[in-house]
Amino acid sequence: MTNQEILTQYGPRESMDYDVVVVGGGPAGLATAIRLKQLAAEKGQELSVVVLEKGSEPGAHILSGAVLDPQSLTELFPDWKAMGAPLNQPVTDEAMMFLSETTGYRTPNLFLPECSQNHGNYIISLGALTRWLAEQAESLGVEIFPGFAAAEVLYDEAGAVRGVATGNMGVEKNGEPGPNFQIG
Repeated sequence: MTNQEILTQYGPRESMDYDVVVVGGGPAGLATAIRLKQLAAEKGQELSVVVLEKGSEPGAHILSGAVLDPQSLTELFPDWKAMGAPLNQPVTDEAMMFLSETTGYRTPNLFLPECSQNHGNYIISLGALTRWLAEQAESLGVEIFPGFAAAEVLYDEAGAVRGVATGNMGVEKNGEPGPNFQIG
């Protein structure tokens, strides 16, 4: 069944109006939503912002650890430490190792390239940081819709982006609408 056939049979789509829709509830999407709300508040303006996250919660798909330079977080939240951001382990040492089959050789730190020098940075769980950012975004009034993947960009008559459609729910294995079908 084509999108047009689905719209004809199951449409029209339900819609919700927002000033800004951010697709993706990872660190970049959440930071974008947070900063937009901060800028609107500074100007005394109302701005409705929603984040669509395909995972069951923000950070659900982020399983890695990372070394984080806190500069951008400081720009977003100057008091992130007092706010309880999950940056608990500062980098205390760094090394470049050359490994052989039986041993490893550490180069003197004098020869570490600048991009490998991480003092002042933190070893973090990126998933924990993402969940924390989601809490901060919600406290600023950002709405987060987990479990909703953006599936299609919607355009107006002039060709400008007017929104996104979420994925259809209740689609059978063969791609056809099932008994619990809901249009995105």
